[in-house]
Amino acid sequence: MNISAQVLDGVYGRPASGLRVRLEQLVNGVWGDIGKAETDGDGNVSKWAQSELSRGLYRVVFDSDYYFSGLGIEAIYPEIVVVFRIRDESDICKILVMLSPSTYSTYFGTRS
Repeated sequence: MNISAQVLDGVYGRPASGLRVRLEQLVNGVWGDIGKAETDGDGNVSKWAQSELSRGLYRVVFDSDYYFSGLGIEAIYPEIVVVFRIRDESDICKILVMLSPSTYSTYFGTRS
């Protein structure tokens, strides 16, 4: 299984570059850190695209507080957390997030 993410800034209508992101897996009831990344100039995280991840529960944590404070804006949601289940190790997963200081929306898609 591999995973990628893209984040769009709903305030300025552009990719959210420089946003901190963490990937975590639930193991024995505890969330463990798999890796950290930062969105590129197109708002993408492709660092985990070639990861070999097993079936189970995962979450991606987007640090919206850090991102918006860098723009001089206070975010209502300091973190945006997307929790998802991997059922097939051959899946390719894509997470899309549109964020603003007071709202966000997400999309999660898979293909084999």
